[in-house]
Amino acid sequence: MFKNIAVFLFVICFSGSSVLYAQDAAGKFPNNMKTGEAELTLKGVGVRTKLFVDVYLGGLYLNEKLNEKNTDAKALVKANEPMAIRLKITSGLINSENMADATREGFEMSTDGNVKPIKHQIDKFIAVFQEEIEDNDAYNIVYQPTEGVLVYKNDELRINIKGLEFKEALFGIWLGDDPVDEDLKSGMLGEE
Repeated sequence: MFKNIAVFLFVICFSGSSVLYAQDAAGKFPNNMKTGEAELTLKGVGVRTKLFVDVYLGGLYLNEKLNEKNTDAKALVKANEPMAIRLKITSGLINSENMADATREGFEMSTDGNVKPIKHQIDKFIAVFQEEIEDNDAYNIVYQPTEGVLVYKNDELRINIKGLEFKEALFGIWLGDDPVDEDLKSGMLGEE
């Protein structure tokens, strides 16, 4: 019984520290991000936790129109509007292989297993993670309706992938009905 209580208290304390960590980390994310089409504003920052380890931070950036509407996550995934997600690696436990595997799993979840129509785009996106991933690397995943998804690693453009269907599946990894991490999603939406 004592062991169960100790584990419960540890989880409660650790969860609270992740929320505080995300709030502190939000101050380290730029408040604004300029895309070719719009000025985006940071909506919120969340923490991706895996086996009690904070592995990366995720920040959501929206244009003024989406911020004013206070749009729900499902509408954001579907929106054909400029927006971005910034992933900041916070753990040396992340490597190319497990990031690629987790991303493939995220696409499976966000598409209800129907990845075939966008398989080529998924493979192209995941190729960004072939280069060694280090603690403090940052990935900016920027959607511009006229350009598609532009992926930057440490502010260097790596790829450009066209298509709203791909953008919906990609943003669905973090904001969809079955996100990779519910707490991360809440933080990115500014709900925590």
